[in-house]
Amino acid sequence: MKSIEEIYGALMEAFGRRAGFVPEESCDLSVRLWAAAAQIQALGIQADWVLDQSFPQTAQGIYLDRHAAMRGLERAPASKAVGVLRFLVDMAPSADITIPADTVCMTAEEVRFRTREAAVLRAGTLSADAAAEALEGGSKGNAVPGAVSILTACPIAVTGVTNPAAFTGGSDAEDDETLRQRILESYQRLPNGANAAWYEQTAMGHAGVAAARAVGRARGIGTVDVYVAGESGQPTAELLAELQAELQEKREIAVDVQVKAPAVKTVDVSVAVTVREGADFPTVKTAAEQAVINFFGGRLLGQPVRLAELGSRIYAVEDVINYRFSAPTADLAADDTVLPMLGTLTVTEMEA
Repeated sequence: MKSIEEIYGALMEAFGRRAGFVPEESCDLSVRLWAAAAQIQALGIQADWVLDQSFPQTAQGIYLDRHAAMRGLERAPASKAVGVLRFLVDMAPSADITIPADTVCMTAEEVRFRTREAAVLRAGTLSADAAAEALEGGSKGNAVPGAVSILTACPIAVTGVTNPAAFTGGSDAEDDETLRQRILESYQRLPNGANAAWYEQTAMGHAGVAAARAVGRARGIGTVDVYVAGESGQPTAELLAELQAELQEKREIAVDVQVKAPAVKTVDVSVAVTVREGADFPTVKTAAEQAVINFFGGRLLGQPVRLAELGSRIYAVEDVINYRFSAPTADLAADDTVLPMLGTLTVTEMEA
């Protein structure tokens, strides 16, 4: 893209050739030519921008969404992390305490979670669990065990809250680069109503599906197995039933299609990190744990687990200057029927 000065110089030169003289820099004509040069450059910038949005390789935002729509694709929305909240009392009550649905608790960073169901803390007990979810979608809802510790409005006598296990499954809305990859892949693997790409694209269009892999001739000629995963990992029975009914209706004649949950491969992660001098290790540890939790999820279905990629996420954590894995010891190969899931997670400080 030419600068305003370059365009202005070209206009002055063209004018001089035709008029036989060059205007003075401060005269009215030179000011007009400068203004024209600025507008010409703006038009050039706009033309380049329009050209970029005309192709999926360079389009962004809503314009990339429109390219996706032409291929029957949609940007995956943000999903909410899910988990369990445990409500605590200091002394066992003499009567049941009901903790209503939609009770809100939060982390020290003010990430909020709500119970999805009522829970009853029974007389004579010290705790009660309730299924819960992040109040808002996104990866920030993924919380390490013990991160949720602040009560907002709870029944009298309830004195504490925690999450005994991590909140997982929260993911940000699909970014441009991931959506772009799916769009370009849809051109390379054209769905024709009978191939694996068609089954995968159809499954991905169903609400709640984070990833799908179709395996042809899985049970012999004329059979297709479609493995799907939700954002938090394994699909629910309801999701499998809904998708089975949809594919059964849309499948080609004489094909036996089955929608299945993938096999789970548990991946234990143990990593030692070195932090920058003066950094608070507990804070860095929590951030590193969060980075690992965010890496795993339903979108890993059929994908490899590479130590290099997992390590890059840990290294990107602020104040981490080095890391070393003791588990896993090798990459996990991709398998269309397998969903890698996080097992135990251990983050320690590397010895000097």
